[in-house]
Parts: sequence; C-alpha cells; structure tokens
Amino acid sequence: MSRVAYVNGRYLPHRKASVHVEDRGYQFSDGVYEVCEVRESDIVDLTRHLERLDRSLSELSIRSPMPRRALAAVLAEVVRRNRVRDGLVYIQVTRGVASRDHPFPSASVAPSVVITARSSSRANADAMAARGVKVITLPDNRWERVDIKSIGLLPNVLAKQKAREAGAREAWFVDREGHVTEGASTNAWIVTTDGDLVTRPADKGILRGITRRAVMDMADQRNIAVVERPFSVAEAKAAREAFMTAATTVVMPVVQIDDTVIANGEPGSVASDLRARFHEAVERVPTRRALA
Repeated sequence: MSRVAYVNGRYLPHRKASVHVEDRGYQFSDGVYEVCEVRESDIVDLTRHLERLDRSLSELSIRSPMPRRALAAVLAEVVRRNRVRDGLVYIQVTRGVASRDHPFPSASVAPSVVITARSSSRANADAMAARGVKVITLPDNRWERVDIKSIGLLPNVLAKQKAREAGAREAWFVDREGHVTEGASTNAWIVTTDGDLVTRPADKGILRGITRRAVMDMADQRNIAVVERPFSVAEAKAAREAFMTAATTVVMPVVQIDDTVIANGEPGSVASDLRARFHEAVERVPTRRALA
C-alpha cells in the first residue's frame, strides 16, 4: 500500500506530497514539529503533544493552523490511511509561504501544515532495548531556545551522524561545565547507586520531553525518587544505569557511553521495568475516538 501525506488541507500520495519553494520552513527553518508514537493504532500522549505544539507555536508567534480537535482528527486520519498499527505520526507547522524576506510576512499568510505517518517494528525496537545502546558525548553547540521544538535541527543532524560513524545510537550533548544536557533526539537519564532517577531540569537547556514527563509520573506512582539536576559525564559513566527517553524510543537502556561500559554492560532493571510498563501508564487515544 502506498503511503499518504496530509499537506495544507489535502491528502496526497506520499511521493507527490510537496510544499512551495518559498515556504518559510524550507527557506528559514521557520517552523515547529511534534512526533507522536502510535501503539496498536492508538496515538500515545496526544494531549500533551498538542499542548507542547501550541506552546512552540506561541513562542515563535506562529498562529495555530486549526483548532486542536480538528488537528487531532487529521492526525488520526493520516494514521488510519497509512494503516499504521505501530509507528510514528509526524506534524510540522511553518509560518507559511511568502516572498523570501527575514521579517515575518503579513498576518494574512496562512501557516503550512504537513502530517505524515509510518510504521516501525516493535520487535526490532524491543530487541534493541534488550541489548541496550551506546551513546557518545559531544559539546553542545545549539541555540539557547532548545525548549522550542523547532525544525532547525542542523546541530542535531550532525551529532546523529557522528554517533552513527562511531557505531552509537545517540549523541548526548555536554555543556561548558561538563554536564549532560540531552540527546540529539532524546532526553538523558541516569540511575544512581541509591536508585534515584536523575535528569536535567527542563527550565533551561533541554526540551520538555513528553516521554520524559510520563516517566516522571510513573516514577512518582512507584515511589521512585526523581531528582532534576545536572549530572556530569563522569557521573553518568559511573552510574548504576543510564537510559534515554523519547516518543521514538520510549525508554531505551544505555549500556555504553563513549568507551565506558555502564555497570555490567546489560540493560538495568529500572529502565527495563519502566519500558515494560510504559504503555499501561500513558494516555492512549484510539484513532476512532480522535476522529469522532
């Protein structure tokens, strides 16, 4: 079955989907995005993702392309048309199409919206989690407003490429003080020898991850302490466990950082348990309900 994309009000064959050459997303990376996990045809944590999308749009003074309920219905329809049972649905909103000029265009210019969905293998993801993954560390060279989920991701792209060349799955950015900020597309966590979960505060320097928030909620329900504070690369390498979170990875155990093997080199029990129970604890919106 051929894939289907939604572009500015139209459902199109994926191979024919396109935006105008002067779309500001193409010209300036002037836009934002969200990625939601699809699990058994349900959209995971849809409410929180749409809330964060609204925040990102507001921070860049881009108006919402449509009411939230309508947007949820389009997301669900794209999932349905692509017959995605397990995978991802992606939404991108830009400031729209206008003659190339740095200042914002007229308020009459409508935002551009692109939504796509694709399937992925749960079996492959679970096999990866059972092995654990390697990450590398790199200096954080991004702009300060990483709390906005902007489509301007060139530093992240370069970091991901360096990770791939090093045989790693992810790159963790490190600030000038030697503290881990976050991954190129994930939030970073460690588990201390006392069993506390540690992740950097989301007030500055990292994205307010939706999966990150869900893990914090799960930990609270299980009386597991979560400490929001910076942690160094050295502390991470000496930790009892390490893991990363994102809609694309859920909870993914980290077993090696640079050349250092974490603990015994096997996925830890805390990360593995959080992953196993994750979908029991999060909002799951059936695509049929979103279409209602």
